[in-house]
Amino acid sequence: MTAPPAAGAPATGAAPAPAPRRGGRRGGLPPTVRYLGGRILTALVSLLAVMVTSFFLFRVLPGDPVTALTQGRAVTVEQLEAMRREFGLDQPLPQQFLDYCLGMLTLDFGTSYQYRVPVADLIVERLGPTLLLAGTGTVIAAALGLALGTRAGWRRGSVMDRVDTGVALTLWSVPSFWLGLLLIVLLASGAGLFPTSGMSTPGVTGTLNVALDVAHHMVLPVATMVAVVYAQYMMIMRSSLVDEAGSDYLTTARAKGLRDALVLRRHAVPNALLPTVTLIFLNLGRVVSGVILIETVFAWPGLGSLFYSGLRVPDLPIVQALFVVFAGSVILMNLLADLVYPLLDPRVRT
Repeated sequence: MTAPPAAGAPATGAAPAPAPRRGGRRGGLPPTVRYLGGRILTALVSLLAVMVTSFFLFRVLPGDPVTALTQGRAVTVEQLEAMRREFGLDQPLPQQFLDYCLGMLTLDFGTSYQYRVPVADLIVERLGPTLLLAGTGTVIAAALGLALGTRAGWRRGSVMDRVDTGVALTLWSVPSFWLGLLLIVLLASGAGLFPTSGMSTPGVTGTLNVALDVAHHMVLPVATMVAVVYAQYMMIMRSSLVDEAGSDYLTTARAKGLRDALVLRRHAVPNALLPTVTLIFLNLGRVVSGVILIETVFAWPGLGSLFYSGLRVPDLPIVQALFVVFAGSVILMNLLADLVYPLLDPRVRT
């Protein structure tokens, strides 16, 4: 006599339940929606953590903003207290944090202690020079890195491969501020070929003359940035192309009689571009914050110089806002990279 099945066990002879399909829907949401929603939620949580960190991080900096701003001037205790009330520094820390959070949510970054103007206006004013410098440097570094990485990877082990790789790794290990100071000493102060600092020459008029003058001032800071950054793109492109070099589809292409240059351009390079494109997106956010040292060395009137001037006081509204802007740009670019990646690689969508 056959014993009855236990509670919850399938009955004898019943059809087994179908196994869940791999990569199918889970929780009613398509994989792409879950992927995008997860990335957006992660970005929002990261930005919230950056905002909280920004407030407390700069509160532990040594130095009193009011004392620094009145240094060398004869001020009374009443005047110092009045300045603290004006800046809101006399409020308890929880109240300051609440005001800071409310301001950040409404994009009100407060008023600069030293410039006495809204920080948002300062950021808008300095954003253009930073984007001009960082954008130009990124485009040149990416183009140079892709070109040299393609040549080195396609001719792996050649003399040019060893030379290009050695030069790139050497420049990559050089501190940007040291390289900038070296270029100033050799090409600006020494040879007098380029301006030592600033973005323009006073008294220059006319659209063409102004554009040429700005381009002249950009040569040294852009060269410094490109020299340090292009190695990343070159090494990634070289590594990707070396991985593709032994693929069967390239052998097939050559067997069809295609010239080597055509095999490289039509087949190898497009398949090797994906990691490099991802790196470019990831670096775009870091570029804005990465030009702080370069702007400081060359006195470039951008966000990096503004951040440095804020740190010297410390001008809390400036450094807090720029910290969020710098970190936010990295988070935004990482999010864009995550959103673009499924378009470049269909495997991510499954």
